[in-house]
Amino acid sequence: MILVADSGSSKTDWILSMDAQNTIEFSTKGINPYFNNDKEISRLVAYEPEVKKYADQITEVYFFGEGCSNPDKREMVSNGLSNVFKNAFINVENDAIGSAYATCGSTKGFTCVLGSGSNIAFFDGEQVHYGVHSLGFVLGNEGSGAYFGKELITSFLYETMPRGLRKAFKDEFKVDKEVVIKNVYQRPLPNIYLSSFVPFMDKYRSDEFIEELLLKGLEQFVVTHIVPYPDYRKYPCHFVGSVAWHFRDVLQVVCDKHHVKVGKILQRPIGELLKYIQQEGVKA
Repeated sequence: MILVADSGSSKTDWILSMDAQNTIEFSTKGINPYFNNDKEISRLVAYEPEVKKYADQITEVYFFGEGCSNPDKREMVSNGLSNVFKNAFINVENDAIGSAYATCGSTKGFTCVLGSGSNIAFFDGEQVHYGVHSLGFVLGNEGSGAYFGKELITSFLYETMPRGLRKAFKDEFKVDKEVVIKNVYQRPLPNIYLSSFVPFMDKYRSDEFIEELLLKGLEQFVVTHIVPYPDYRKYPCHFVGSVAWHFRDVLQVVCDKHHVKVGKILQRPIGELLKYIQQEGVKA
C-alpha cells in the first residue's frame, strides 16, 4: 500500500492507495516541523482511524509538507512517521515539490503554493529548483493566508478598515487588541490563527477594500516571486492551495497584467500527486 500526504500548517490531506482501483482519502491537522516535533507528529498521525487500521500494511509513505525544505526538518518529520509506519519506506519533501509533481507532471513549469503559506519552485522536468525569497509568515509569505490575515487584523486594529466592514469583522470574530496579541505572540501556530480570517475575505468579496487587498497581496507575490525569473514568460505557472483556488479570478487578473501564463489551479493537489507517484515515481 502507498500512502501520500500533502501538508500545510493548518491541514494535511492524505490518500491511501489500496490497489490499482481503490483509494481512501482523509485529513488530519497540519504538520509543520517548525511547529511540531517528531513525537507530536507521531501522536497526531497514529490516532487517525485509517492509519490505525492499515499502518502495518503500508509499504511506502510519501510526505510533502510546508517547512520541509531544510534537511533537519525533513528528518524530524521522517522520524515521526517512521514511529508509526514501521514497515514502510519513508520519503519526505517540501510541499513545493509535491505541487510541482501534481501540476507540471513531467513537463517544465513554475509551481506556486498559495495556502496558509506561500512559495514557488521551478520544475525542469526532472528536478525541482526552489525560489530564493521564502522568508516565512513574519517576513514574507506574500499572497498567503497568513499574509492576508495579518493585513486584515492590522487594518481592523488601526481602524483603517471601512466602518461597515469593521463592524462585521468585530461581530464575527469578537476580537480586540489583547486577544490578537495573545494569539499572535503568546500561543502556538500564529500563522494558522492569522489564516483563519481569510474566509471573511471571501464572504465580503463585494467590498472594494477586500478587492484592493486581494489585488495588492497577490500582486506582491507575483512581483516578488515570479517576475524575478528571467524566463518566467516562457513557461506555464501553476498554482495550488486554498487562496489560489478561492481567489483565482483576481489571481488571473494579476497574472495577465504581468504576462504570467497561468496553468493549472488546484485547491487540493493530493489526487494528482498520487497519480504522478504511481506513474512516474519520485525523482527529487
